[in-house]
Amino acid sequence: MKKTGLYLLCLLLLTLSGNVQAQNQSYDICIYGGTSAGVIAAYTAKKTGKTVLLIEPGRHLGGMSSGGLGYTDIGNKYAITGLANDFYRRMGQHYGKFEQWIFEPSVAENLFKDYCKRGDVPVIYEHRLVDVEKKGITIQQITLESSTKPTKSTNRTIRAKMFIDCSYEGDLMAKAGVSYTVGREANSQYNETFNGVQVMEGHQMPEGTDPYVTPGDSKSGLLWGIHPTSPQPAGSGDKKIQAYNFRICLTNKPENRVPITKPDDYDPKKYELLLRIIEKRGWKSINNVFIWSLMPNGKTDINNRNGFSTDMIGMNWDYPDADYTTRAKIWNDHVSYSKGLLYFVGNDPRIPTAMRDEMQKWGYPKDEYTDNGNWTHQLYVREARRLVGELVMTQNHCQGRETVTDGVGMAAYTMDSHNCDRQIIDGFVKNEGNVEKGGFGPYPVSYRAIIPKQKEVSNLLVPVCLSATHIAYGSIRMEPVFMVLGQSAAVAAGMAIDAKQSVQTIDVKKLQQRLASNPLADGSAPDILITSDNAAQTTTQGSWVKRTSGGYGPSFFVDTTGHQEAKSIRFKPTIPKAGKYAIYTYVPKVPKAASQSTIDVFDGQRKMEKTISSADVKVAGQTSGEWVHLGDYQLPAGNNAYVEITSKGATGAVVADDVLFVPEKRL
Repeated sequence: MKKTGLYLLCLLLLTLSGNVQAQNQSYDICIYGGTSAGVIAAYTAKKTGKTVLLIEPGRHLGGMSSGGLGYTDIGNKYAITGLANDFYRRMGQHYGKFEQWIFEPSVAENLFKDYCKRGDVPVIYEHRLVDVEKKGITIQQITLESSTKPTKSTNRTIRAKMFIDCSYEGDLMAKAGVSYTVGREANSQYNETFNGVQVMEGHQMPEGTDPYVTPGDSKSGLLWGIHPTSPQPAGSGDKKIQAYNFRICLTNKPENRVPITKPDDYDPKKYELLLRIIEKRGWKSINNVFIWSLMPNGKTDINNRNGFSTDMIGMNWDYPDADYTTRAKIWNDHVSYSKGLLYFVGNDPRIPTAMRDEMQKWGYPKDEYTDNGNWTHQLYVREARRLVGELVMTQNHCQGRETVTDGVGMAAYTMDSHNCDRQIIDGFVKNEGNVEKGGFGPYPVSYRAIIPKQKEVSNLLVPVCLSATHIAYGSIRMEPVFMVLGQSAAVAAGMAIDAKQSVQTIDVKKLQQRLASNPLADGSAPDILITSDNAAQTTTQGSWVKRTSGGYGPSFFVDTTGHQEAKSIRFKPTIPKAGKYAIYTYVPKVPKAASQSTIDVFDGQRKMEKTISSADVKVAGQTSGEWVHLGDYQLPAGNNAYVEITSKGATGAVVADDVLFVPEKRL
């Protein structure tokens, strides 16, 4: 009996000890937010030999990349490096291609889970931040509560040497007391032209759209979704933020389709403005109101289009700094609005019959979001808080008027802001805040933009809610870029721990070297990329025309006179170790492209001629071209091998863009 009592006492003590250990843990690096950036940061940190914890307030990994944004916003593939590039290649393996940039949500989430599994990354789900404890400028520990049943008795305390905030909201950053901003800066603050209040033509209401419940009668009140204000002067700053929505996954496969039903709180009055657009513009297809991007296996990634669509304009201003209860209400309001919009378009008798019939062919996919009623787990928080760090990225960095030398990633997307408000202008309804300005190539994102000011916090990195103005953030805020910056943040955190330094004082050049030499964070041999404008590794014969947009990286070359004069560009890599390499060349789509072009591959012993048919270059998603596989070759060490693109015999435009050598064996 005494032995039994002693055994039970020991068991109780062990259980209590286990609970204490589970609730009060210590790590080298703690990452808050299981977004795409968070997963890549956690995997990277673990690969560098550090103890790591990833915390996700919800039940799913991947953020928007697994939450419906499968039609990836790229800008230019050249900007996507390291493990972000690895993600899209692993996606390609799933779909039987070299790379895949359009994909189903569940495939993405499984891939993110696989990173955590392969990296042996521990993940705490359904726990959110409630407190940050600092000593001086150093974060000592954070306190978490349950996201579903918050009680103080179940709070967990996490200690770490370094913290990385990978949330879309910047909650860890804010509670750590760093400087941040919400909303739009005035153009005058950073010498910009596209920031602040903007009334432009993109995603705009038709001219003369009446805002009142009874047309022409201001006393009848405004239709839902319109604010009773007029815009402030162009370029002036405010606290408004660009609209949120859901990137909606539907399917048209009957065997996998769940009907779109009427929400319990459905209110057709919310969609009256849509009917007025029909009256003004007419509708031919559901593509008139949605960006209806097709995904593999009969699915979609649906986004906002035109003046009234999936964006819930002006309904999210309180979200960034709101408490969890208020955020949940805003989130649920967006769910209600979005599901109601789908039902309205498919069922309201005032919608043209052809459009209703088209809409009713679609439904929620049975095999997606199976624990959330087949609805995405992630609201598209396009912008919330933004760090004000050691350096603020601005429009001038995007457009190349200013450049940084401490880049730890690149961005290349158009400066993009969705509308921020819907107002009355000259008696009619107009959207305000949409900006879409591009025309620039890839540019570096400063390391100083992902760290707080030295005087504020010494052991925090912020790769998602990074330091950028509203309009510059609109270019940087893309999922692949977040992954790149998450990896950079993790390597930097490890370096700071090893050197016993603050994140502000590490050797950034050494950080850049590590990222370049070990892009997959596992010691494997990096790809060899020879760019077409690399004079040291290319030899040009004849006169080619240089193009600065539409290719891979900053430029590529075109020849349209191959039948008159043979021209060529030879790419000569330096192969560090003999072995088998898969060789690819990037082929952008150009007007009047030659039906066939010729490429010679010399493997050090013999030359082989390859022919590329333009009809075989299948461009999918938001990209200008695709990698074309030239074959797998056994290459010797040194610089004897080459790839030569020629215009001989061509009867149309021949392109010479970058050439990629991918080692078969990882060292």
